Amino acid sequence: MTVALEHPVGTTDPATLVTPEVMKRLATRLAKDHPGTDLPTARRIIGQAAAFLAASAALPGAELSPSKAVDVGWHTFILHTVDYAEFCERVAGRFIHHVPTPAPETEEVSAATRTRTLDAITTAGYRIDHDLWPDTARMNECSQCHAGCSDSPNSGTK
Repeated sequence: MTVALEHPVGTTDPATLVTPEVMKRLATRLAKDHPGTDLPTARRIIGQAAAFLAASAALPGAELSPSKAVDVGWHTFILHTVDYAEFCERVAGRFIHHVPTPAPETEEVSAATRTRTLDAITTAGYRIDHDLWPDTARMNECSQCHAGCSDSPNSGTK
């Protein structure tokens, strides 16, 4: 599979994937719902969630998974259904579903998923905020769905 790039690898600020108005709405909601998260950090999380979603759309079936922090951003985005649906249509040409997947059996599987996800985001042209993708984070520790999350409708049926 070949991915056509509109910008050099890993150079674009992923926050540009959403309008300033949407960013403000989402960051404000995230910070309110997650005490201890300040607005600048909430903006970074939303940006990384947008990059993750764009990479997932570019590589369907790649079994990408967000970090715990990025998944919080994805959950926040989903709550704003009009904004989320518009984003999905514009970036993916379709709705991007949030599908919890079974927990990986080993840390090696989690590390491989993390590497695959970060490589996909970089290849899609977006900068990685490494503080939001820690090496020690287990990809299956999603705070809301209690499993890894992906856009694959078949992920939960393996």
